[in-house]
Amino acid sequence: MSASRPANVVVGVTGSIAAHRAIEVVSQLVKAECAVRVVMTSDAQRFVTPLPFKTLSRNPVITDLYDEEEGWKPSHIRVADEADLLLIAPATANTLARMAHGIADDALGCVALALEPGVPVLVAPAMNGKMWLHPATQANVAILKERGVEFLGPDTGMLSCGYEGVGRMLGVEAVVARVLEVLARIRHRNG
Repeated sequence: MSASRPANVVVGVTGSIAAHRAIEVVSQLVKAECAVRVVMTSDAQRFVTPLPFKTLSRNPVITDLYDEEEGWKPSHIRVADEADLLLIAPATANTLARMAHGIADDALGCVALALEPGVPVLVAPAMNGKMWLHPATQANVAILKERGVEFLGPDTGMLSCGYEGVGRMLGVEAVVARVLEVLARIRHRNG
């Protein structure tokens, strides 16, 4: 990433009630002059449509492993090649498990595996507190942290399932602020 071009941020959106908050994340990243590409899982599309992401990012949204735009290179590979940072917000327990075990049978999983070494990966978990605290999820978190994935939250509070506790997606402002901090560090390191 050079000082002369905007940072390329890939935002992965997964199937959580918090998916609607990703719309504001994308909006704020674009306002911060990032070039944003959105990759949505099929479950994410049950909560929000691609349209607000397409409109705000001014880029097509990848919703399927076989989405193709112009050119010969698969969209998910091109997006991974160009990424300066991958943010998955919200990140479900399923997504964390798939990432930890290298499952890449959808566009987001393929993007995560195809990133250049050293590209930062940030995840903002959002799920039921019991799911977050389950030993399987915590084992997956440990694997991902060992690989350098940075976790943003989760936060505590009232959950959409009606429980109070840990599992809420970290606030939009905090997520965006951390993304911008990481990008600034990369830009500084690259001179």
